[in-house]
Amino acid sequence: MTNEVLWLPRPDAVETTNIGRFSQWLSRREERDLTAYPALWQYSVEHLRPFWGAIWEYFGLGKTVPEHRVLADETMPDTVWFPDETFNYARAVLTAPGVDEDDVLVRAYSDTREPVEWTLGELREAVARARAGLIAHGVRRGDRVAAWMPNIPETYALMLATASLGAVFSSCAPEFGAKAVLDRFTQIEPKVLVAVDGYKYGPKTIDRTADLRRVARGLEGLGSLITLPYIGAEVEGETWDRFCAYDEGVAFEPLTFDHPLYILYSSGTTGLPKAIVHSHGGMAIEHAKMHSLHHDLGVGDRFFWYSTTGWMMWNYLMSAPIVGAGVVMFDGAPDPAGIWRLAQESGTTYFGTSAPFLMACRSRGIKPMEEADLSLIRGIGSTGAPLPAVGFDYVYEQISETAQLQSLSGGTDLCTGFIGGAPTVPVWRGELSCRCLGADVQSFDPEGRPGIGREGELVIASPMPSMPVGLWGDPLKHRYRDTYLTDFPGIWRHGDWITITDRGSAVISGRSDATLNRGGVRMGTAEFYAVVEAIEGVADSLVVHLDDPGQDRLLLFVSCSEGAELDDDLRRRINTALREQLSPRHVPDEVRQVPAVPRTLSGKKVEVPVKKILKGVPPEEAIARDALANPDALKAFMRT
Repeated sequence: MTNEVLWLPRPDAVETTNIGRFSQWLSRREERDLTAYPALWQYSVEHLRPFWGAIWEYFGLGKTVPEHRVLADETMPDTVWFPDETFNYARAVLTAPGVDEDDVLVRAYSDTREPVEWTLGELREAVARARAGLIAHGVRRGDRVAAWMPNIPETYALMLATASLGAVFSSCAPEFGAKAVLDRFTQIEPKVLVAVDGYKYGPKTIDRTADLRRVARGLEGLGSLITLPYIGAEVEGETWDRFCAYDEGVAFEPLTFDHPLYILYSSGTTGLPKAIVHSHGGMAIEHAKMHSLHHDLGVGDRFFWYSTTGWMMWNYLMSAPIVGAGVVMFDGAPDPAGIWRLAQESGTTYFGTSAPFLMACRSRGIKPMEEADLSLIRGIGSTGAPLPAVGFDYVYEQISETAQLQSLSGGTDLCTGFIGGAPTVPVWRGELSCRCLGADVQSFDPEGRPGIGREGELVIASPMPSMPVGLWGDPLKHRYRDTYLTDFPGIWRHGDWITITDRGSAVISGRSDATLNRGGVRMGTAEFYAVVEAIEGVADSLVVHLDDPGQDRLLLFVSCSEGAELDDDLRRRINTALREQLSPRHVPDEVRQVPAVPRTLSGKKVEVPVKKILKGVPPEEAIARDALANPDALKAFMRT
């Protein structure tokens, strides 16, 4: 672990940040000093009922709730939160505290059309119109509404309209192929499907009309297909404008805290993706906590996270108005320079992206400080994969010297980050600054004992409101238990290796199901990538250990930066760096160049499926091609 501090909280952070003001309020309420972050975190995981009751009250999500009625059952996965309260997520978003009707709340940019701005009043009107359309098409509480839609305001309005009725929303991004969409939506049997006719990705136009007909035919029980002519193609059936022709006002069904809000999906690299059900109350209370207390968002802020509707970060972004912050949306190709100019144009104050995007910017020599005025940005979020130490350096050298970098770890399973940063905690180079409030993250050894300063399984030892209320089609929660709660009964196992430091920061060293074990030494893949991808000439990498009886081979695959190639000099530099920075055991038996590293639609490397392919498993059995963002990248491994 490093002791190098790259960012320090302001000396007056307790007075000037949201988390500081909350900690003072809670300290007075509890008659103890909770202003130091370690004390506040410890309180939040040891006193679940008063902590989450305080969050509920502080953010105006409902009236004060007696402690014993905040959490009725602590047993995972049967936890019952706020059993007596009624709630509706759409009401919480559209209340947007501190925002006036004519304040611009949504700013949307696109490769396909000109920028769009909606005030709070216009968002409410769009929700009212979409709501009326859903009612006219027979949508009622519990019905599913599916969106094969991009990251645009209309998708946002549809999600909120669906929530207002107590129906259940689910989305796929337009770049998902027809099979990937059907793999997801056939599980939930939507009553209504809303989709675009196509989209632009940079200069390229993709027509989806033929795929749309295929998807509609494949959805048994589909009642209605609504098409938004995004690229101006001729479409069959009802258009979005006609669907939204009537404004009958917005009303909000009173729902239980755990009523299903939306369904997200696991990557689905092998077999059907899990359909993960999240709740109205769980999403609102968790996102209010994260956006305000961890990201320091509030009225006047503009929150951006580069995402598509197929990644949980889209759902996370859409909750920003719960704390009065505006939403910045983008639909298009992630131009490494253009995204930073968009941040300036939109007035973004918190810029969120993925670690692979930041590393791609670094690899291409992009200097965001020179591309745009980024002085309004106070926070930079990175997730999707561990951000290596050189990524931290890049942020502070080339993006902002003053913004707080928050490297987050979380997941679709909880639709949040549970390790990240806070305005009252320093940023240490290469580390996630802290465990998030209310997230009882521990590092377990194989016997289930927590530890500090050593690598172990990442578990969440106490329930969180944002844990899924179920998996669709799993009414008795057998699959739920098998997925999360079997290895350590009653404890959530997330599937990552983690080391928690004595100062409360953390390092994620890779997926535990992709761990390398060479000569009895366990090695996390993230530490390989941190070293290899810091080397000039390397754009991306993937490491695989072939450990069948009779062979013990460590293979490293690299894709090179533009203008570079894997020559003897680059091989030597890679091997030397691994030997010196990690150990001789980390030096691969062979380094091979590939055009690209295969990644899922949400940007994660697919280490385990590649290993299966290299061991002779047919590619169609090792991985679902439609789960990949770049399925052609597999070809290099098939030839290996």
